[in-house]
Amino acid sequence: MNAALPHSIHPRKSYIVTAGPHTLYLGTHTHIMGILNMTPDSFSGDGCFAGSKNPVDKALKLARRFVDEGADIIDVGGESSRPGSQKVSVDEELRRIIPAVRILARKIKIPISVDTYKPLVARHALDEGASIVNNIMGTKIAKSFLRMIRQYNAAIVLMHMRGTPWTMQRNIHYKNVVSEITDSLKKSIGNCLEIGIKSDKIMVDPGIGFAKTADHNLEIIYHLRRFEILRRPVLVGLSRKSFIGKVLGKDVSGRLNGSLAVACASILNGAHIIRAHDVAPTKEAAAMIDAVMNGR
Repeated sequence: MNAALPHSIHPRKSYIVTAGPHTLYLGTHTHIMGILNMTPDSFSGDGCFAGSKNPVDKALKLARRFVDEGADIIDVGGESSRPGSQKVSVDEELRRIIPAVRILARKIKIPISVDTYKPLVARHALDEGASIVNNIMGTKIAKSFLRMIRQYNAAIVLMHMRGTPWTMQRNIHYKNVVSEITDSLKKSIGNCLEIGIKSDKIMVDPGIGFAKTADHNLEIIYHLRRFEILRRPVLVGLSRKSFIGKVLGKDVSGRLNGSLAVACASILNGAHIIRAHDVAPTKEAAAMIDAVMNGR
């Protein structure tokens, strides 16, 4: 990471993303994706199934709060993807997230994203009104999965990860981490286009914390502008992750300030969407960075 610092702040490239009936104008301001975990074992301790008798009501209350705080997208997930997490069955993931997606799609006006790599879960979520599939296995997606995305007129987030959440930290050696990620994402974008998914439905995520060391994560953020070569909007998920704890010496509960710092750095370096647990402070921090970038 010895490249010269920029002499000025460069504006982000602008994109229009269509997701079902929704249109996102990315680049004019930073969009916030609020994380809604329908899990009992989220690493951040905020899963709606943790100690709740009615997780769907809890999810709706949290989603409404996110909307009030300025979220642009709600991302619903039913399986933890932290290193070493336990894989859940399709039936269990459906049980956790589909009732929540069903009510959110009817009560919340912003796009609902489903955080899954399982085709059947994605199909049921899209049937219930989700319009974005946020796929952590995005660089290894089967063509049948892509055809389903096209069929539903949905948008997709292609995330980079080697292996699976249960094996990913065994394969963290790169000759050039940024180049290897961009090359992988470029191939994935090509697969989407080949299957008939239009470019305005594709977003990319470098996969912070997924088969990367803390130094890799910092290097990706520092060089995030290099992802502009993909000509697709960039989403980053940084919130409360372990590399922040490693730098600051903080556990999960003490990582808000660090999360906001790397979110701001990512926006300055071209990120369009920040995926966050703490919507209100992230929205405010992003608004200030947007004001600086826009010069007003």
